Amino acid sequence: MESTNHSTVTEFILIGFTTDPDLQNLLLLLFSSTYFLTLVINITILIIVYADARLHKPMYFLLASLAVVDLGCSAATNPKTLVDFLVEEKTITFMGCVIQIFIFVGFGSSEFFLFAVMAFDRYVAICKPLMYAITMNKTVCVWLISGSYVGGFLHSLITAACLFHLSFCGPNKIQHFVRDLPAFLKLACNSIFVNELILSTLTSSMMVGSLFVVLVSYTYIVIAIMRIRTSTGRHRAFSTCASHFTCVLIFYGTILFMYLRPNSSFSAKQDNVISIIYMFLTPMLNPLIYSLRNREVKEAMLKTFCGKKTSQLLL
Repeated sequence: MESTNHSTVTEFILIGFTTDPDLQNLLLLLFSSTYFLTLVINITILIIVYADARLHKPMYFLLASLAVVDLGCSAATNPKTLVDFLVEEKTITFMGCVIQIFIFVGFGSSEFFLFAVMAFDRYVAICKPLMYAITMNKTVCVWLISGSYVGGFLHSLITAACLFHLSFCGPNKIQHFVRDLPAFLKLACNSIFVNELILSTLTSSMMVGSLFVVLVSYTYIVIAIMRIRTSTGRHRAFSTCASHFTCVLIFYGTILFMYLRPNSSFSAKQDNVISIIYMFLTPMLNPLIYSLRNREVKEAMLKTFCGKKTSQLLL
């Protein structure tokens, strides 16, 4: 990997969805509403988990950690994207690109690890219920959550370090509405083979490893649930996993489609649409799905913001 001292490009231009002012205003309204809801819903999750003692359990500590990750991913990309809708020249400096990619990749990678930890938590709760209090105690939860963040940002640090060894001498137009890593790498003047090898190996290992934990955990969970004799018991066990599994499907589905599809099927417009899902919609949908499907979360939300008596009347 070569030095970047001779790089002549100091800023990059983003090619967004459209140059039509009316469509840009519509997209601004849509994206700003989505970002606002993402902030409100995730911050609400953090407040109720902190305020309600009934939610001081490993499952909800992990949910709060997921809310922090979703807030971080949104804050890394959404504000600048919204500003770009209001300006004619959508530019960003090289350092700005690196910082944005570092933050987004850090929180996004942490989400892989958190989903794996959450799957393990559900496995222990359903398959080893008598050992749950010991296996998923407060100390273990702190270590697992901390390890998720450390692993995520270590991956992000390596990603950022690889970018500093690239040379950019033109063109400087990114075919994307955000600073997406694959689109950014395509602008490098020198060879990116080593960079792509390192990043693809790390990313694939992280994705496959976390997905393996999720799949193995849910295989044991399904087997354990099918052994429950009563339909009520099976329904209750499934309901405790449904929210997490739904979020996993959305998250891994979009990421796998984005990065593991063949190069021959690449389309910049299709790429932008998929990016919207995991950059704008997923951080909003994660806490929303948990809130709608979890009775304890709904009760805690009503109790925190409406009072105990109101929550009892409504639920």
